[in-house]
Amino acid sequence: MSQANQSGPIRRGRLALVGTATLCLSVLAACGGSGNGSAGPGGEDGIPDTVQLMASVPLTGPAAFAGAEAEKGYELAMEEINETGFLGDGVTLDIDIRDTQASVQKAASDFTSAVTDPEMTAVLGSLSSGEAVAQSPIAEQKKMPVVYIQAGSPGIVLGDYTYRFPVPMSEYYDILSQQVEEEGWKSIGIVYAPWIPTLKELGENAIPAMAEELGMEITSTVATQQTTQDFSAPIQQVLKTNPDVVSILQIGPANATAMKQLRQAGYDGKVLGNSSAGADTLLPAGPAGAGMLWPVDFDHASEDPATQEFVELYRDAHDGEDPFPYAAEAYDATWFIARAVKEADSAGREDVVAAMKALTEEPFTGALGTELSFEENSLKVKGVVIEWDGKEEQFLYAAQ
Repeated sequence: MSQANQSGPIRRGRLALVGTATLCLSVLAACGGSGNGSAGPGGEDGIPDTVQLMASVPLTGPAAFAGAEAEKGYELAMEEINETGFLGDGVTLDIDIRDTQASVQKAASDFTSAVTDPEMTAVLGSLSSGEAVAQSPIAEQKKMPVVYIQAGSPGIVLGDYTYRFPVPMSEYYDILSQQVEEEGWKSIGIVYAPWIPTLKELGENAIPAMAEELGMEITSTVATQQTTQDFSAPIQQVLKTNPDVVSILQIGPANATAMKQLRQAGYDGKVLGNSSAGADTLLPAGPAGAGMLWPVDFDHASEDPATQEFVELYRDAHDGEDPFPYAAEAYDATWFIARAVKEADSAGREDVVAAMKALTEEPFTGALGTELSFEENSLKVKGVVIEWDGKEEQFLYAAQ
């Protein structure tokens, strides 16, 4: 097995050029029940000249900030794979990027279209949990390999055909325990968006579990609606209970709005957030955004050598710009599929899935870190804690 196959995509010194259950069932019915579907490109003659993937990406709507960064990661990996001839002489990897338009229906429909395309080898699934939940049953029943990034709710990794980079944020959110203990916080109030499955999991399970472990009191938990644009009322409701620290769990740009209104309400302490506050989405909050911190699976300041090779590669491709986690995850997910295709010496779906399964039993090295392992088809990460200083993200500490 080659160096690339053993340890992951990055090779030192080499730079590249730069839903609902009802919906799922109805989409499956439209595909013709629960049969195998198209098997994809045949594998009897080795890898074809073009290996075709589809990436389902929210490029419009509330998660567009994350989708835009993920798109950069997919494209960077594709260009590196093709430039280095990783899949063989004359073999090209092509990724068809489709905007989900923040629609569960469209995400499921696009996935179904990929299933019925005989040239399609695998799918890079939506990073939006609600959309991913609609795609996974199709993947398992139609035997289409799919690799997700970010999507962190239950009902996504269902079986042999569904993979995720990395584990859900809820599984490493308790890295914030160190900060809680250092600050001496004994109580917390939560304002969260339960219509986002990942944030529902954080607000209703992960943070309460951390609080119980640390002996913290949850003074108030207030849910917001998808249509909420003014967070003043839920913020006031939480602040009336006088918590030591506040948690704001909103999606993308809504975090900036909530932070401004939290400061206007008189709270000047630190705030526990989530990774969707990253990728510069707090910039509109100005100084009011300072003090929000959150755990994440990747930071460009990490000293991990594999991470730093990716950072260098990304900066070279994007005029010195630093990568955000979504790009790193997308890059690694693409390379995971490419490695499986190479290991299988085939673009056939069943061959690729078998190779994916074998790869999960080996250490994985990539943008997210060195010699990481898999657990139930999800890549495990330890996590790092980031704080927004009003202008940019600052690395605080990494899990031990």
